[in-house]
Amino acid sequence: MTPYRILRPLLFALPPERGHALALAALRVAGRWQPALPPDPVELLGLRFPNRVGLAAGFDKTGVAVDGAGLVGAGFIEVGTVTPRPQAGNARPRVFRFPEARALVNRSGFPNDGADACAQRLRRPRRYRGIVGVSIGKNATTPLESAVDDYVTCLRTVHDVAHFVAINISSPNTAQLRELHAPERLSPLLSSLIETRDRLRADSGRCVPLLLKLSPDLEPDVLGDVMGVLLRLPVDGVIATNTTVSREGVPRAADVSGGLSGAPLHARSLAMVRTLRERLGPKYPLIGCGGILAAADALAFRDAGADLVQVYTGLIYAGPGLVRDCVRAMSPRV
Repeated sequence: MTPYRILRPLLFALPPERGHALALAALRVAGRWQPALPPDPVELLGLRFPNRVGLAAGFDKTGVAVDGAGLVGAGFIEVGTVTPRPQAGNARPRVFRFPEARALVNRSGFPNDGADACAQRLRRPRRYRGIVGVSIGKNATTPLESAVDDYVTCLRTVHDVAHFVAINISSPNTAQLRELHAPERLSPLLSSLIETRDRLRADSGRCVPLLLKLSPDLEPDVLGDVMGVLLRLPVDGVIATNTTVSREGVPRAADVSGGLSGAPLHARSLAMVRTLRERLGPKYPLIGCGGILAAADALAFRDAGADLVQVYTGLIYAGPGLVRDCVRAMSPRV
């Protein structure tokens, strides 16, 4: 029996957010020690990733434990989602476990202490030698018509500390946010961010790739429209996917609002990766995310066309050894 199997019942005896906070606090302390990352280096987005397995946004929402989070062996860590202004997020309780389905539902609503505070933390020296990305979003009180301003502000704020920036338009926990997938909203948003990125690169000499994080709940015609936008504009890559509002396979969660993650999300996210790879072509950078609870799940994403994968809920159910298991499973691939 692994140490985590002994520890998990104790963590699950706590409310989900308290258990997560305890784990994050422990990682902050443990971050003083930084073992070598399991190797499987890959060049993507103009960056050298130590391996193909990363931690998804939401694990470390404000960049407080990057060194500690690196202990699990992830080749990259996505911090956030951060917003221009600090916000408390939605009312608690807002995270719910469904162990029988190996799933979570969260309706956190981007709780964070602001993009500037996150950027200040990431400017401090760290032991972690992997890639650190930052997920950006809009404040809950910002009207959809002004969302572009929030995303541009966040990009400007984290540009000097992020290896890449993920554009989160797909959380179901901020009202109307997923309406930004509509081409008439998506094109202006991405155009403004690309223009800002290019100006910042001209001023600093630093190129920060932009990735779009998609919802798994897009209807085929909407996904087709989104892919059309991606093929027209120089967005650097895609993360597929965020959480789902579907409750298929988790009937006990039917009356719990929020985004569902974990095992029931895997097939849905995997199907989207296949579709994206077929339409966007063999060279387009894709990161697969959703329902990775075992090495075989990560390998399925790789076989579907994902260049990299991200985990989060899987760590809660399978433990930190999941990352190294996934790295080992994916490392023979070319």
